[in-house]
Amino acid sequence: MTAEAVIVKMTPSSLPDWVFPPPQGFVAEDLDRIPDLPAHTELIDGSLVFVSPQANFHMLAVSLLEAELRRAAPANLRVRREMSVILDRDQRPEPDLCVVAADAVEGRRQTFFQARDVSLVVEVVSPESQTRDRQRKPSLYARAAIPHFWRFEDQSDKLVVYVYELDPATKCYVPTGIHHDRLKLTVPFDVDIDLTTIDRM
Repeated sequence: MTAEAVIVKMTPSSLPDWVFPPPQGFVAEDLDRIPDLPAHTELIDGSLVFVSPQANFHMLAVSLLEAELRRAAPANLRVRREMSVILDRDQRPEPDLCVVAADAVEGRRQTFFQARDVSLVVEVVSPESQTRDRQRKPSLYARAAIPHFWRFEDQSDKLVVYVYELDPATKCYVPTGIHHDRLKLTVPFDVDIDLTTIDRM
């Protein structure tokens, strides 16, 4: 018996209603209203963006940084993993990590933060998200006046961190350093992270 490929023809009736955007695109509040939306769906430029399966590097980098930031963050700040941030009516990305004001935490059922409450956003770059994480999302974060942005990348199996700070005059991020083995900074608060720890996790 030979195996035969089965081709399923997709029709509008076989897809959930939320696949089809409204005429003006989706808005930030839609992410809380759409039933059965895949986990970690982002809203970029009014369109839904779905996340690919997570690679081991991505998980390790986020876990390392989350633990270190929680240890170092002052009492008036909180570290949140994979929580969306409303930047504008049609912009609601989900950074891998963000640091928010403690008084912006409203409870366990909270699903997002406002940009004004965020002091740092972190993206760990995956192959499928390079353009978004290197270009589009930083420009959106800067336009929303989030003061600090960090980008983590896997370069030849080494963790490299690119650090940016917002120039309030231009509303653009300015690079302040590239860090290979150690991330030691004094803003937005004192951190000192041994990046080689990822190899022992």
